[in-house]
Amino acid sequence: MTIRRPNFLIVMVDQLNGTLFPDGPADFLHVPHLKALAQRSARFASNYTASPLCAPGRASFMSGQLPSRTQVYDNAAEFASSIPTYAHHLRGAGYHTVLAGKMHFVGPDQLHGFEERLTTDIYPADFGWTPDYRKPGERIDWWYHNLGSVTGAGVAEITNQMEYDDEVAFHATQKLYEFARVSDDSDRRPWCLTVSFTHPHDPYVARRKYWDLYEDCPALEPAVGFIPYDSQDPHSKRLYKASDYDSFDITPEQVRRSRRGYFANISYLDDKVGDLLSVLERTRMADDTIVMFCSDHGDMLGERGLWFKMCFYEGAARVPLMMAGKGIKAGLIKTPVSNLDVAPTLCDLAGIDMSGIAPWTDGQSLLPLAGGKERSAPVLMEYAAEGSYAPMVAIRESKYKFVHCELDPPQLFDLDADPRELDNLATRPAYADLVSAFMEKVRARWNMASFDAAVRESQARRWVVYPALRNGAYYPWEFQPLQKASERYMRNHMNLDNLEESKRFPRGE
Repeated sequence: MTIRRPNFLIVMVDQLNGTLFPDGPADFLHVPHLKALAQRSARFASNYTASPLCAPGRASFMSGQLPSRTQVYDNAAEFASSIPTYAHHLRGAGYHTVLAGKMHFVGPDQLHGFEERLTTDIYPADFGWTPDYRKPGERIDWWYHNLGSVTGAGVAEITNQMEYDDEVAFHATQKLYEFARVSDDSDRRPWCLTVSFTHPHDPYVARRKYWDLYEDCPALEPAVGFIPYDSQDPHSKRLYKASDYDSFDITPEQVRRSRRGYFANISYLDDKVGDLLSVLERTRMADDTIVMFCSDHGDMLGERGLWFKMCFYEGAARVPLMMAGKGIKAGLIKTPVSNLDVAPTLCDLAGIDMSGIAPWTDGQSLLPLAGGKERSAPVLMEYAAEGSYAPMVAIRESKYKFVHCELDPPQLFDLDADPRELDNLATRPAYADLVSAFMEKVRARWNMASFDAAVRESQARRWVVYPALRNGAYYPWEFQPLQKASERYMRNHMNLDNLEESKRFPRGE
């Protein structure tokens, strides 16, 4: 008897702050479907991005490798075709791998192991968003984040992002129905469908039906209020400049409206998740499918005066991770883990041997931890994109988080005693030995001078290539979804009776 391998439904969202998921979604969030999913999930309360920015964070999520390995340092760095992703591993093992939505692949390879891609991406695939360490402090106005997302927060019935996510959800639902039609076939392939939405990423604009849910929300005020520029740490000062703070006069009401729009868009996503899970149930595929809910990075949401991501504070670096399905024990897991662990975990669940590339993979399977075993490996993070002037790294180990950049004094936080990261223990003589121990770990894991040189080389190359490719005839790398119209619905080379029967599920009921 052949044992069927599980299907995978991976629901990824964009810029979802993990502090809002202390044990599943926070009570104040109106997200009944995500709360129901949490009840049957292994919930990783201290899960972190590998890099708090879209493209590097997602390349690491797909591959289980840190940006210093993938060389996807920023939102315009090419993701090389030779790097295996979980889509390659699963597809090589016979899985039908499909992507609906965003993954922010940069470069001419827009599949990276996916057999099908149902939509185009919402962000550009070229080198146009390349930072430049040769010009520290320079704002590249046409693409750098600014605080217009905060001043413009509010209500709309359609936006660029809603149009995108509505399309992603539609195509994902249609694909699930397509899988269902062959789900009873003995020789059907297992599948992995990754559905990646762009909400609740700013701008903080939501549909009225979701906005109204948060009229009296108790979380509209940031837990840590505005910190003036002169009192910020060096990297936060850089982010103030990168976000063009001096051009905006942000009011408390605009902060509240931004957070309200953000929470509203989490409720918008909850409806999308509910629809996908409903299809699984109604097509009798739920028992054979493992569901994962995750995000690429977080959003500071005005805490400390910071917005968006691009730093290692909890709001930006910590992200939700929930996993539900047959054989996965539901419950809260507080041990720090990483999005780097997703690819090894999927392979473990599918019975795929990753030993061939294990020496070059930074993540490890979460199954032993979910099964109750101890884990001592620290969580590693890197950042080398806009707002930084040199690469930054962080280590989350036990209750401590340590942040290092060659340009800055170190930061050390005890997240148990100081979850809001207001007390930098690295300034205290009593913690000098612990700081030294963390610095030894940094030096053992990273050659910071080589890391910096590699980032600068990559940026310099792209600053030559991108303008050149925009001269003369231009062929974009954006993925163009193609449909074979001649094979859809009813056509004259098809038998109508056979067609109608094959497209019906369940059949004969």
